[in-house]
Amino acid sequence: GRRAELHKMAAAGAEAAAEEEKRLPEGDPESGGDSDDEGDSDSSGDGEDEEKENEAEIQRLEEQLSINAFDYNCHLDLIKLLRQEGELVKLRRARQKMSELFPLTEEIWLDWLKDEIKMASEISDREKVYELFERAVKDYICPEIWLEYAQYSIGGIGQEGGIDKVRSIFERALTAVGLHVTKGTALWEAYREFENAILETAQPAPGSIPSPEQQQVLCSQLEKIHTLFRRQLGIPLLDMEASYAEYEEWSEEPIPETTIKNYKKALQQLEKCKPYEEALLGAETPKLAEYQAYIDFEMKAGDPARIQLIYERALAENCLVPDLWARYNQYLDRQLKVKELVLSAHDRAVRNCPWTVGLWIRYLLAMERHRVEHSIISEMFEKALNAGFIQATDYVEIWQAYLDYLRRRVDFTQDSSKELEELRSAFARAVEYLKQEVEERFSESGDPSCTIMQNWARVEARLCNNMQKARELWDNIMTKGNAKYANMWLEYYNLERAHGDTQHCRKALHRAVQCTSDYPEHVCEVLLTLERIEGTLEDWDAAVQKTENRLARVNEQRAKAAEKEAALAKQEEERAEQRKQARAEKKASKKAKKTKTGDKRKADEDDEGEWGQEEGFQFHQSELPSKRHRGEGDGVLPEEDMEVETGLFGRSEKPDGPATPKEKASTSRKDIPKVFHDSSKDKVTVFVSNLSYTMAEPEAKLRELFGSCGELVEIRAVFNNKGTFRGYCYVQFKEEEAARQALALDRTAVEGRPMFVSPCVDKNKNPDFKVFRYSTTLEKHKLFISGLPFSCTKEELEEVCKAHGNVKDIRLVTNRAGKPKGLAYVEYENEAQASQAVLKMDGLTVKDHVIKVMISNPPLRKLPDRPEPGRASLALAPRQIYGARGKGRTQLSMMPRALQRQSNPVAKAENGMVQNSPATSSDPPAEPKKMSNADFAKMLLKK
Repeated sequence: GRRAELHKMAAAGAEAAAEEEKRLPEGDPESGGDSDDEGDSDSSGDGEDEEKENEAEIQRLEEQLSINAFDYNCHLDLIKLLRQEGELVKLRRARQKMSELFPLTEEIWLDWLKDEIKMASEISDREKVYELFERAVKDYICPEIWLEYAQYSIGGIGQEGGIDKVRSIFERALTAVGLHVTKGTALWEAYREFENAILETAQPAPGSIPSPEQQQVLCSQLEKIHTLFRRQLGIPLLDMEASYAEYEEWSEEPIPETTIKNYKKALQQLEKCKPYEEALLGAETPKLAEYQAYIDFEMKAGDPARIQLIYERALAENCLVPDLWARYNQYLDRQLKVKELVLSAHDRAVRNCPWTVGLWIRYLLAMERHRVEHSIISEMFEKALNAGFIQATDYVEIWQAYLDYLRRRVDFTQDSSKELEELRSAFARAVEYLKQEVEERFSESGDPSCTIMQNWARVEARLCNNMQKARELWDNIMTKGNAKYANMWLEYYNLERAHGDTQHCRKALHRAVQCTSDYPEHVCEVLLTLERIEGTLEDWDAAVQKTENRLARVNEQRAKAAEKEAALAKQEEERAEQRKQARAEKKASKKAKKTKTGDKRKADEDDEGEWGQEEGFQFHQSELPSKRHRGEGDGVLPEEDMEVETGLFGRSEKPDGPATPKEKASTSRKDIPKVFHDSSKDKVTVFVSNLSYTMAEPEAKLRELFGSCGELVEIRAVFNNKGTFRGYCYVQFKEEEAARQALALDRTAVEGRPMFVSPCVDKNKNPDFKVFRYSTTLEKHKLFISGLPFSCTKEELEEVCKAHGNVKDIRLVTNRAGKPKGLAYVEYENEAQASQAVLKMDGLTVKDHVIKVMISNPPLRKLPDRPEPGRASLALAPRQIYGARGKGRTQLSMMPRALQRQSNPVAKAENGMVQNSPATSSDPPAEPKKMSNADFAKMLLKK
């Protein structure tokens, strides 16, 4: 179909051009008028309402773009509505604005071009369409746009120079995409068919004898077609065999050996390319890994044209990957070095990834390398400042790159010049910009060491011989918190030493000795070295006295710190010994309990009087019941006895009366044997946690929740020794697939708390296993928002965020009870939208709360380090001492029990237990004297 179309268009070029000129934007006036009248007569109320809604939506989108011109999706929606409503003038303007801000995709360009082609009625209009095509082919590599461009140009061959223009466009198209393995063939065929059509128009009339001029034209045209065939057959393209067969059929002469040799070589190369093309065909977007493998393959082959093509193909589908742009631009800078090609690639890179400072820096360097005008480079730098970088340090880097460029423009052999004044002005502006603009946005300047001011001082001292200005700059640097660092003083000293005088060197070192806190010895040594070489006796004495006094104070401070560390180390050793004794005591206590179970029961049966109702109230005298475990024999105390025991230490006794249902349930659970988890069933088991401790029937509740996931085998809820639910359990399924489905219930709200569902993993075997579903690294397409009101809902936040891009997900951060913490993570479709959202939303007021917005980059979690001996740590801080039962079970006590028991010797003495306490003696624990409940009661009454 394309062949016949091209043939017809080429054979009647003038007629096609005339027809193109007669074409009107509105189509046929008569039919257009009738259809409009008919449409007006048939328009219904619904149609009018829809039109009004579209107009209102168009107005809303235009207002939104006036607020945020970088809203990509808003541009797309506006263009779609304007095209639907037929607003051609507004549509053209909307497309123009979008193309100025963003590179447009192939689909957007083709729609725009087709609309403009329909409206092109004059020759001047055709020139505008040509200009639009020229812009379209610069954004990305687009074989379809090149083919459309060539076909459109054929319609203008009736004009002067029309055929040469078509050939020029085809040649440029072949240069751009003629090597495309899968899509290049279409362009080669179109070009050949165009030349074949020209050949037929040059044929003489049947029966006539061609003149020598006609014969020359025919031979020349035949040679053009032969050349196209030979060029195509030397390139590895799909369906090469069909092209070769077509050439054999078309050519009246045998194919030259050189062409056959090149064809076979291209076939071999095609076989090497096929695995990469097939990988791209079968991969899912964005195919970055497959493209990278293809790029590596072409880089080894070393053909610049093919390397450029595969990079362009990769970037067409991965235009928001800054690293890919950086590698491509680096290749162009170092290998091809073609000005137009290099600068075009850099420009497209910063338009696609404006938030990446490295691409801007490379662009400025490339422009300088290719001697672009200063005004254009300065304008590009200003664009970079407004690009919306995501870190404060990015602004420092772009300023430094621009200042380097300005410094290289200055001729320092002259005392004063326009370039030098511009450089000084830029340095001053950079310092002010970081202080005002950057620090206000990021709460930091990004340049704590004042590197820009240091470079400014070096330029003034070394290149301008202006040490007075350099000293002023360094004085400013030191007032910004850098005076305590020895390296900063030595940097200034070296500058003063090289370009200043000894007096200022001495003054600087004296101040350094007084102010430095990190390495004072180093500074003192430099001062003494200076005086040893250049100073007088008075200077030497003054330096020695100053350094000795300073080092004496430093040594005194270090001695005090060492004493403190030694004391802390001793405390740590003592606590370690106490923990060791506590473990030995606990082990002996457990052993004693096991051997006395039978005696204890016998003693309890003999008890009489009011103490007889408290069965089993007997325990090792040296250990108060701060924590008990189920399954340790009959020595575990009933709950009633535990309350009486705590009453001796000031807590109220449990009143008599019937037990509540909850207490009965708890009591009944004490008899349940402890069931250990079988790690061999981890794959069919999930671990459920963060459940409410007050949940009455956990098994029934969880069976109801997880029943839909698959067949349940067992639900093992975990209880403490009192029978109270501990908030977690194991849910075992029959099938592994059911366990995987159960993981989807993670964070489900159960009785007002988010239920955590995670895989069942033995952490003894997998200590590094983490059940955290979210990334802890930098995610440039995701925002972290803080300062939100607790009442802010997900829907309200989405309403605020979607104005700046396509929101894929929003996660409100909550605590374990499901209460909001005023934090949220918002995921956008790409980095560009996230970058613009930061610019527009940071500092925004939401329900009287000013929010902070930044790119998600969570800080690294530090693993808990064991404190070094002699080093102070929070673990050694004094802690509150609790009663006999210790802290609540939901709290974490870092104080060893041995220390807790020793911290209350008075209470032990009052209970007559000091002499029997193993913790108070270094001897092995003796066999405790057996006491019945009656003996214990008599002892208390005697007191």
